[in-house]
Amino acid sequence: MKDSMTDLVEQLNLSGKRLSKGQRLIARYLAEHYEKAVFMTASKLSCAVGVSESTVVRFASALGYEGYPQLQRALQELVSHRLTSSQRMDMQTARDPQHALSAVLKSDMQNIRSTLEELDSATFDKAVSLLLGAESIFVMGLRSAAPLAQFLGFYLNYMFDSVHLVSSGAADVFEEIANLRPGDVIIGISFPRYSKRTLDAMRFAKHSGAQTLAITDGPMSPLCAMADVALTAHTDMASFVDSLAAPLSLINALLVALGLHREDALREHFRQLEAIWDTYEVYAGEESQGE
Repeated sequence: MKDSMTDLVEQLNLSGKRLSKGQRLIARYLAEHYEKAVFMTASKLSCAVGVSESTVVRFASALGYEGYPQLQRALQELVSHRLTSSQRMDMQTARDPQHALSAVLKSDMQNIRSTLEELDSATFDKAVSLLLGAESIFVMGLRSAAPLAQFLGFYLNYMFDSVHLVSSGAADVFEEIANLRPGDVIIGISFPRYSKRTLDAMRFAKHSGAQTLAITDGPMSPLCAMADVALTAHTDMASFVDSLAAPLSLINALLVALGLHREDALREHFRQLEAIWDTYEVYAGEESQGE
């Protein structure tokens, strides 16, 4: 995405309408100060630009949005991958360390709530069906998304015979996905700032004829353009730390749904594993817990 005002507004402008003089002032401010404007209320934005609050509301309407909150959400998705760690530090909501606990937990709760409200159950069911029909499953999440990929891959291994966790270790990721074939599914997990390696791997998978499932933050994520199915979860950050509460909750739901489809086989698999775990004392027993 280019940094020009015209390019930014064109991507936000769903209606294609030309803007008035006051609306062009708002558009210029958004493009030049997006790191500040992205979390401003309509009232604060109007004061910063020097226009009335009603002009801000009409600006959102002129671009084709129901209201300013919908425009604000679209702007957040559009510019989120442009924000550097230092810019995110400047925007963090908990300036006082004593308020960090409540600020972050409230933010995470809102992310989960927003994810639930916006989640399309038909798309979720399609993702479940996609994985149930896969010959092999490749799971890829790099950098801050790596723990999500590891968690997902760990539990998928209990349900499927051929699960591959793609990592950024010594081998290049393309060596790990070179055997992707039609009938396979790759799950790409990435959130702002999006990993270019994950995007490249999803593009390679499409060219290989494999099916692609994206777990990302919204329809404007570049992963969505490469995904046969895209599951989205809110990750609005309270600081420089990525908020992974909603993505992890979404992954939990995906695993539970898959487990319910494989309930009988999964129960038998765990019965066998429990015997092995007991034999080799994998988990702490009552005696260990009392020491």
